[in-house]
Amino acid sequence: MHNDDYYVIITKYDFLEEKLMKIALTIALIVVAVALAIIVLSQEGKEQGFTGSFTGAVDTYWGKNKKHSREARIQRATAILGALFIILAALLSSKWV
Repeated sequence: MHNDDYYVIITKYDFLEEKLMKIALTIALIVVAVALAIIVLSQEGKEQGFTGSFTGAVDTYWGKNKKHSREARIQRATAILGALFIILAALLSSKWV
């Protein structure tokens, strides 16, 4: 086997590796996008928005411990998945992959 043959094999392997990486990143982006859409749609609306500022918010046990609630976990997951979505989209659009 000549050196030229070795170079052709390595080049084909690198191309296959790049193609598989792009496919894996695309699948990950689709999964993150679907999960992000589901989580955003499952969030509750802000009932105390504009009208809450006029009526005054009541400090309740639930209001004080909101950071431990289901809604807080959903907001945290939304932020994490949103950041992951942006990172994956940037990687897929870059020339490195």
